[in-house]
Amino acid sequence: PNPLSTAIKRVYNIPMNAFDFDKTIYRNDSSVDFLLYCIKRKPIILLLGPKFLLAYLGYKLKVWDKTKMKEMIYSYYRLVPDMEGYLGDFWDKNACKIKDWYLKMQRSDDVIISASPHFQLKVICERLGIKHLIASEVDSATGKYFSPNNLAEQKPLRFREVFGECTIEEFYSDSLSDEPMALISQRAYVVKGDKIIKWEDYRKEKRVNTNKSTH
Repeated sequence: PNPLSTAIKRVYNIPMNAFDFDKTIYRNDSSVDFLLYCIKRKPIILLLGPKFLLAYLGYKLKVWDKTKMKEMIYSYYRLVPDMEGYLGDFWDKNACKIKDWYLKMQRSDDVIISASPHFQLKVICERLGIKHLIASEVDSATGKYFSPNNLAEQKPLRFREVFGECTIEEFYSDSLSDEPMALISQRAYVVKGDKIIKWEDYRKEKRVNTNKSTH
């Protein structure tokens, strides 16, 4: 995050908006899109297919956690010869997947808070003029995590580390797993495609649908 802007916000408690990235303001999962992009350029990555499958199955069977799963998948970074160049070209081709509704409401002090690798989102955030990015710190050469996976309850912890008690005016995410962020925001919304739903309304709708399916 921009140090001067962050300091000003902490001192004056200037309200801001916070957004998840993947499937929220970006139409797909950027990590999956980047993997597919890299496979097209370096088909040898396909040889890691069994490892990817093992990573996923181990996570689903609760043999290891999501961070371990991601590290196993991100190990393909070792086969990417020019990460900076790949990312530049990837975002040239995929910046069009940033959703129009976000671009129309974007503010200069927006915070992107995501579980995706920081180095991967840093490029597009800089292009969009987004100054504040809080994401998972991952080694772009090995795929190993430098910090806890930035998801669920980790997000508000990281937010408070950076911005202290600054007020989140509005928070947007595609998943109810971000409930910890919703709870520290004045207003929260769930994003499904281009549809934006009030957090509580979506929770009630999910609860009703779950009850119907069990009867």
